[in-house]
Amino acid sequence: MGIIDLLVASVLVLIMFGIGVSLNWKDTANVLSSPKALLVALFSQMILLPSIAFIICSIINTPNYIKIGMIILATSPGGTTAGFITYLFKGNTALSIILTTINAILTIFTIPLIVNFALHIYYGSSTEFHLPFKDTMVEIFVLTAIPASLGILLRTKNKSLAEKIGKYAKPVLMILLGFVFLLKFLGDNGKAGITDTEIFEILPFALILNVVCFSTGFLMSKLFKLGVKNEISLSVESAVHNTTMAFLISGTLLHNEQFGKVSLVYAMFSFWTALLFCFIISKLQTK
Repeated sequence: MGIIDLLVASVLVLIMFGIGVSLNWKDTANVLSSPKALLVALFSQMILLPSIAFIICSIINTPNYIKIGMIILATSPGGTTAGFITYLFKGNTALSIILTTINAILTIFTIPLIVNFALHIYYGSSTEFHLPFKDTMVEIFVLTAIPASLGILLRTKNKSLAEKIGKYAKPVLMILLGFVFLLKFLGDNGKAGITDTEIFEILPFALILNVVCFSTGFLMSKLFKLGVKNEISLSVESAVHNTTMAFLISGTLLHNEQFGKVSLVYAMFSFWTALLFCFIISKLQTK
């Protein structure tokens, strides 16, 4: 692991711990005991979003590398960033954390299946690849489940201390997350070698995917009457994809940096569109 990867991992651990101190075990138990929102979110992310990505790619006229990149993104559900935005705007943070954990396990099996299908459609071939099970499990628990659980445990044992930490957590975590995005962008940009021409070629289609993902999460929440907190969670989880995972699949597993350029462009704006979306939803709810 390089120095940038180590710094990013350390910041992500701190973010998940900061989110954890705002929760308690009851929040987690409620998500599991009344799993309607969880099941709707899983259906949306595992089945609906990849299907919609295929539909978009069948309609648009764009190079095949962009189509594959969009499908890889659609099959890479939200991670720590989505959880933080949910926490920032008082969505169902427990739902977001549980989704991140379950999705990370499911995508070990779903991503190779869906991406190989896409490669067969657009390139007439497929490639044998799999997500590293051991590394994925370590990432789930070390970067997500364990620090979040420790935060919840601290709140259970010492609520006053947890509240003091929580008071300063949001601004500090915002700065840390910005730091993460800068490191990831500089590192990924160096790997991808993307040009300005490619950015402007990819950007319209990445924006279309972003809007469709937000709309899908929001409309599914409305359709199943999941409530405002879950609307925020599901919308953000649907649209703020795990671009690090998508970049790993493109470059390391498929050995095609072109596919990863779509993830890089998406990462440039998806955090900011998520903040804007949640801000609008929050304002509408106060009227």
